[in-house]
Amino acid sequence: MNSYLIPANSKKSQLILGFFTGLDLGLFLTGCGLSLLLLMLIRDATALEMIIILLPALITGLLVMPVPHYHNVLQFILNVVNYIVNPKRYYWRGWCVRYEREDE
Repeated sequence: MNSYLIPANSKKSQLILGFFTGLDLGLFLTGCGLSLLLLMLIRDATALEMIIILLPALITGLLVMPVPHYHNVLQFILNVVNYIVNPKRYYWRGWCVRYEREDE
């Protein structure tokens, strides 16, 4: 009997710092870079403008934040979109039901 126990963190060693893929880091660094560029360009910003300036870094930070049962929030959103766009149809046939037609 082949019963293998695979640890839950077995793929963690393939990730950067144990949490991020290259795409995750690229997305987050792009958001931080955009926020940093806006901070350097806009002087004497009000509190509302500062929040708007920091939004790219905050949004990308939330997207790459790890969540349980998924890699991160971005992966969860992609899975939900994939489920909505391409729903799978599962066919089930029981062993105790008599079928009249083949396509039932």
